[in-house]
Amino acid sequence: MASRDDIKFLSNPKIGQNKKKYCRFKKYGIKYIDYKDPDFLLGFINEQGKILPRRITGNSLKYQRKVATAIKRARHLAMLPYVADLLK
Repeated sequence: MASRDDIKFLSNPKIGQNKKKYCRFKKYGIKYIDYKDPDFLLGFINEQGKILPRRITGNSLKYQRKVATAIKRARHLAMLPYVADLLK
């Protein structure tokens, strides 16, 4: 009998199996979010330059507030754009 590895599916069998979201700051012990590092902050904004919500990034409330503050400071210093078309 064929095993599950031998069967080819038309669609991805992992659809519907959501990965558990986690706060990367708690997991790796990051205490300070540097607003002078725009490459790191790009992971928390979308293509239009909007800040991604917690339900998408998986951050805890404490660190989501720190990320938002860091992004706003970087925008003020012109390290990140306020509005962009196809930023990434």
